Amino acid sequence: MALKKNKIKSATDIHSSIIRIAYQIYETNINETTLVLVGIEKKGAYLSKLIGLELCKISTIKLIYVSLELNKKKPLNTIESSLPISQMENHSIVVVDDVLNTGSTLIYAVNYFLQISVKQIKTVVLVNRNHKKYPIKADFKGLSLSTSLNDHVTVVFEGDESGIYLS
Repeated sequence: MALKKNKIKSATDIHSSIIRIAYQIYETNINETTLVLVGIEKKGAYLSKLIGLELCKISTIKLIYVSLELNKKKPLNTIESSLPISQMENHSIVVVDDVLNTGSTLIYAVNYFLQISVKQIKTVVLVNRNHKKYPIKADFKGLSLSTSLNDHVTVVFEGDESGIYLS
């Protein structure tokens, strides 16, 4: 399948960003024994696992992987977590998604964790598009990209077409 888009990052570039993000997460959580990596389904969950693989190479922090499912078009609808929220209490949490566009997905995901006591919540995105409607930021990002509202960013993690595309 040939993607008719402008490739702005290759698979190698994405991997380099993931390594850098893993180091930044480790530096922020260096005193933690356990860290909860929460990936927003589907691509955020995949990205959280890639980040986790790099974290395991550089640290001894125990990782708990959680996938969070929410309707990105209507995020007020039910949010489902692969792990009961009570099991994440008093931990440091890192919420991961592929692209930060308006911020609604990320802010509703972070809001979900405000019902429990946590040590800290940090956010990770591979691409920050700078079109936020909500007061949320990515603590760690692979790329900041100023685009028009009509532009679309696509992240492909696997196969010959791996990369970040702008169309």
